[in-house]
Amino acid sequence: MITFPWITTLTAVPLFGALVVLALGGRSKALVRWTALSFSLISLVLTLSLWHSFNSLADGYQFQELHHWIPSLNVDYSVGVDGLGLLMLVLSCIVVPIGMFASWKIEKRVPLYFSLMLVLQSCLFGTFTALNFFHWFIFWELSLIPAFFLIKLWGGSNSAKAAMQFLIYTMVGSVAMLMSFLAIYLATKTFDFTDLGHLAQSGKLMPAVIGELGWHLFTPQHTAMVIFLGAFFGFAVKVPLIPFHTWLPSAYSEAPTGTTILLTGAMSKMGLYGFLRILLPLFGVQMQLILTPLLWLAVATVVFSAYAALAQTDLKRIFAYSSINHLGYCLLGIFAVVKFTGGDVALTAQKYAAMNGVFLQMFNHGLTAATLFWFVAMLEKRTGGLRGLNDFGGLRKVIPVFTGLMGITIFSSLGLPGLNGFIGEFLIFEGSFSLVTWAAALSIIGLMITALFFLGTLQRVFYGPLEAKWMSLPDLTLSERLALIPTIGLMFTLGLYPQLILGVINHTAIQMALQLRNF
Repeated sequence: MITFPWITTLTAVPLFGALVVLALGGRSKALVRWTALSFSLISLVLTLSLWHSFNSLADGYQFQELHHWIPSLNVDYSVGVDGLGLLMLVLSCIVVPIGMFASWKIEKRVPLYFSLMLVLQSCLFGTFTALNFFHWFIFWELSLIPAFFLIKLWGGSNSAKAAMQFLIYTMVGSVAMLMSFLAIYLATKTFDFTDLGHLAQSGKLMPAVIGELGWHLFTPQHTAMVIFLGAFFGFAVKVPLIPFHTWLPSAYSEAPTGTTILLTGAMSKMGLYGFLRILLPLFGVQMQLILTPLLWLAVATVVFSAYAALAQTDLKRIFAYSSINHLGYCLLGIFAVVKFTGGDVALTAQKYAAMNGVFLQMFNHGLTAATLFWFVAMLEKRTGGLRGLNDFGGLRKVIPVFTGLMGITIFSSLGLPGLNGFIGEFLIFEGSFSLVTWAAALSIIGLMITALFFLGTLQRVFYGPLEAKWMSLPDLTLSERLALIPTIGLMFTLGLYPQLILGVINHTAIQMALQLRNF
């Protein structure tokens, strides 16, 4: 029985849209913008239909497609989604329209800009659905091209340097990861994630690699660790994990805000997705061997990035460091799940909680961070590009609706109960406190510092004396309010009814945690 290729269609829609947008060329800029947005919304409709048809209790991947591609190398075109992959597709379909709305007033090379955004969306879809490393790596690398040009061609005064730094960091990480997987392929003759996962679960993966590539100066354990570290570095740069984060603040602050939304809302999740989809099932043993250093890196990512945000005066740099801080909670949860607990039923349940929290945090951070940067874009549009804390004060007196909605988003990012940011962080800390108590306790420092810089931002931008030059600053227009309703509404919906997502991802989270039971 031939089934419809939903995932291939989904991946092709934004790519086709990019070609259509380019073909429009010098015609009406408004037509270009609306065409690009329409293709992005078509992708959202397709993804929501997959969500509706998804069986949340089924094992394995759904909507799978398998076609032999390069038989001589055992490379297949293999795609499918589980709860995690589907959640990331939905997130991508939400973030890209937000990025487009934030870029609506861009006037320079409009067709090229929006076509690159659609190409990037297609690469995100390919990354979150590919089940073969060869196919997956193509999309992973292709995503760098539109991101590089979006930063370089439409960014700020230092955009060329920021774009090059972004490209070099991520390329070096990708090369290291590619070398590790080539080593695995030479030993196993497969790129298939499922096959490699089964080999790892049976304890045959690393012995096969060591038997094929072992070097007399390296012990088998050292050889396995080198291969793991190569893959780890590729994903750590993408998240990013401190100390591999130095490309991010400049890239986020120099990129046009619509591009920053895509970088923080979706592309950063590619790194976390790699941790969950690849590192956990294939390198669980190696992660357990160096679990303490990994936990220290997670704590540093949470605490140091929050402290760095506290020292910033540029809104985009504040939210950039805040993004690192919130992704650090995901890393804490992932590393906590790695801890060996034997057959302890209570601790196993805490692993399930932490894993569900990681999934939720990935989605909720993407939503709230994208919306925060969207508010920055609207503020820049009204003030001629200003976004410094020292540039404002008392704005709530003239833009109360803007202040209220941005305040909701900030409190969501703070993890206020009743908003979407709370439940993910709660589940991560609930699981982590039982599994890695000291790391979770130290990470609380990051939560407290986060409250300081977010509340400080609210105080300095929206309260205090109002400068005369901002007396006529316009509040949100009707179209802006209507555009914000879905995202703000989703923050409340997920805060009050997180089961909307948990009901879909819980089975996948449990299955991922169970992959580590034999390690």
